[in-house]
Amino acid sequence: MSEKDSKTNKVSLSEVARAAGVSKMTASRVLREEGGYSEKTRALVMEKIDELGYLPNRLATVFAGDTTSTFVGVAIPDLGNEVFAQVLEGIDRKLGAFGHQSVLGLTQHTLKEEEDWIRTVLSWQPAGLILTGRYHSPRATEMIKNAGVPIVEIWDLNSSPLDMSVGINHFDSGFDMGRFLVGRGYGKIGYVGTSHDTANAATTRLDGFCKAVEGGGGKVVRQLCLHDTATYYTGYYGTEQLLAGSSRIECIFYQNDTMAFGGMQYVASKGMSVPADIGIAGWGDLPIASVLQRRLTSMHVPHLKLGQAAAEMMLARLSNEPVEPCRDIGFNLIPGSTVKSAERT
Repeated sequence: MSEKDSKTNKVSLSEVARAAGVSKMTASRVLREEGGYSEKTRALVMEKIDELGYLPNRLATVFAGDTTSTFVGVAIPDLGNEVFAQVLEGIDRKLGAFGHQSVLGLTQHTLKEEEDWIRTVLSWQPAGLILTGRYHSPRATEMIKNAGVPIVEIWDLNSSPLDMSVGINHFDSGFDMGRFLVGRGYGKIGYVGTSHDTANAATTRLDGFCKAVEGGGGKVVRQLCLHDTATYYTGYYGTEQLLAGSSRIECIFYQNDTMAFGGMQYVASKGMSVPADIGIAGWGDLPIASVLQRRLTSMHVPHLKLGQAAAEMMLARLSNEPVEPCRDIGFNLIPGSTVKSAERT
């Protein structure tokens, strides 16, 4: 009679061993690739594993200290933001190609959520951690340093990382957008974004943007940072609030492209023309930005490449290969047609 798990009815290792005519210890050694058995025995055990559909408990094996973990913890703020979904795709593709699995955590842009997730995922003994952002709670930082595993901080480039960092300089990207809009003749500019309980990349971008606008002789007339997620709808009603509070705004810069799409829909609903009546600029250069009726003015960031680069750094460290601690993947401005052309300035 087959020996199966009494609760799940899963095939057990004992059943595999019995079908192969070997001991359970031998079958276990084959799975762990420890040696001490013939090639014929290995082939027979593997044949029975496939035939019976046995699924080894890799996590239990790691806990037992028998093998190196293939899990890599990956923390991102949320999956609703297409930017982070693309970054995650890049990470997961690259890790998967080399036999590693992503263990996802959603931090909801809060240090407490990240800290709780780090505590949990470290108890699973991961091979390493990939964390979004450069700011962590004191307790999370202590746990990370004591974990003894490779760490890659992504998104906001950190010149003094806990271990490794890959991303872009968000201050510079905001500065470049501000300088561009002032150069196109905009003197009174508004901003629509979101706020969180800690400093983040969007805040850093806004700082760079304001510095460039003011340095170029313009003015950020009003900043609207909503306590919400950066979505299409947030951009829509945020634009309504922004323009209700000031009729002098000539152009609006948004935290991301998704919010900019919402803003464009709002101004269109009010009979305003873009860019004749008001300029619109986003950030992130999402794929949909290239197929709109008007090409959105935005900042291109290679999100998929960023994720792949983070995974490459992690894999190199796990293979004891030399790794540069910081990698800047760069960005470039997309002029688009939702702001005034240079000829009209």
